[in-house]
Amino acid sequence: MDYSNHPYPGKRHTVFGKKGMVATSQPLAAQTGLEILKKGGNAIDAAIATAATLTVVEPTSNGIGGDAFALVWVKGELHGLNASGPSPQELTIEAVKAKGHEKMPTHGLVPITVPGVPAAWAELSERFGKLPLAETLEPAIRYAEEGYPLTPILGKFWKKAYDNFKKTFTDKEFKAWFETFAPDGRAPEIGEMWKSPGHADTLRKIGDSDAKAFYEGELAEKIDSFMTEHGGFLKKQDLAAYKAEWVQPISTSYKGHEVWEIPPNGQGMVAQMALNIFKQLDEPAWQSGNTLHQQIESMKLAYTDGQAFITEQADMPVTAEQLLSDDYAASRAKQIGAEAVDPVPYELPQGGTVYLAAADEEGNMISYIQSNYMGFGSGIVIPGTGISLQNRGADFSLDENHPNALKPGKRTFHTIIPGFLTKAGEAVGPFGVMGGYMQPQGHFQVVVNTLDYLLNPQAALDMPRWQWMGGKKVTVEAEFPNYLAQELQRRGHQVEVMADPGSFGRGQIIWRNPETGVLAGGTESRTDGAIAVW
Repeated sequence: MDYSNHPYPGKRHTVFGKKGMVATSQPLAAQTGLEILKKGGNAIDAAIATAATLTVVEPTSNGIGGDAFALVWVKGELHGLNASGPSPQELTIEAVKAKGHEKMPTHGLVPITVPGVPAAWAELSERFGKLPLAETLEPAIRYAEEGYPLTPILGKFWKKAYDNFKKTFTDKEFKAWFETFAPDGRAPEIGEMWKSPGHADTLRKIGDSDAKAFYEGELAEKIDSFMTEHGGFLKKQDLAAYKAEWVQPISTSYKGHEVWEIPPNGQGMVAQMALNIFKQLDEPAWQSGNTLHQQIESMKLAYTDGQAFITEQADMPVTAEQLLSDDYAASRAKQIGAEAVDPVPYELPQGGTVYLAAADEEGNMISYIQSNYMGFGSGIVIPGTGISLQNRGADFSLDENHPNALKPGKRTFHTIIPGFLTKAGEAVGPFGVMGGYMQPQGHFQVVVNTLDYLLNPQAALDMPRWQWMGGKKVTVEAEFPNYLAQELQRRGHQVEVMADPGSFGRGQIIWRNPETGVLAGGTESRTDGAIAVW
């Protein structure tokens, strides 16, 4: 039986509930969030439980050694958490070049930055949770100890990673990856059980110590020892110095709503910049080639500027406020004509990721995202712990004049972004689309699908997506209307139809009716998505 074969189109409907809802990319993880809600936890506790479980049941996309961001709605106020980690103090441009690299490598010891995930769980639990962190991590520990059967999309990406890694991960520092994720000398199959006792032990230590074991205790010592032995840069001093940062979310107005993102170093404002440019243009029309062309051109201009300027705010040559200003949007909109263009950065004035949404009966809501960056991340696993370390540092530039140039203790341009929607001071709800550089493009498309086309949350996610790839190249999903693809080609876009939807992101949405408190959720049809509801 081929669990990846779907000869007939499927159809999902919006899911409704009242007491609580958790939407994410893996059914077991969604159920753990619901389990915590029923134990008396709130939406924040449920999100932590779901996130921790995802490090076990979807290790192809995230892990304990990754980063996280969150937007949290509590008592009528939106809070932002930036739990992305900086580069180690020993990681300099000179040190990287001394190892023979002319640009940051993708895998291995060099691109590893300080993990923020455990700190995110601890911060969220301490500030907004109702249950002890140790209790919220219990379901994840159980799955790590007892095991679980692989779901279809998980199995697909696991096998793809293994097939690539067995060819390239030949140095001794990668040995623990194979011991952990390919214990039988191969990737586990779809429907086959996999477990990780070391992962369970690590989660238990994090829960019992409110993450202190990871940053100051036994786990920090193990990470430091491994890095020292193999010539890595991340050390216990880097871990001990780390603290997640509470930040003020940033917003832009679109169709009577406020679209919220985390400020830089994240790329969330790219979606806001694109919305600001797009709303300067023609009124959107359903299934219109002109509207799609203007959407793509708005996104490519915003993304080009985001990649040129976004990094740690102190190192940006322009402020977030300037990039979200009406003047910026108007000046960029003027450059959009009837034909596709090759974008260049705005001339400044002189002077493999998981996403989840959760909500509860009290009105608390959270938009949460965590990632190891590229699939399994760096390929480095600390032996016996299940800690798979991210490769987030791969995005640093080795050009010292670039805003995102590598420096010790600096956070890089970051791809993972949670989103949130409000209207007239009331929460509409959390939304997000994971998937590297697809993420702001997914946010943009979800927002216009919802507010311009009035699609329900499931339909807003199911609508065939496009993705700008650079220059004039645009990829579209196989279900994308052919007549629209042809019109885009006539306008100069280089359109490529993709048979596999894996590169178009995976999203979740929960909207709340402010009058009744009823929750309406949509989950991703491009992955093993599920909504657990009460």
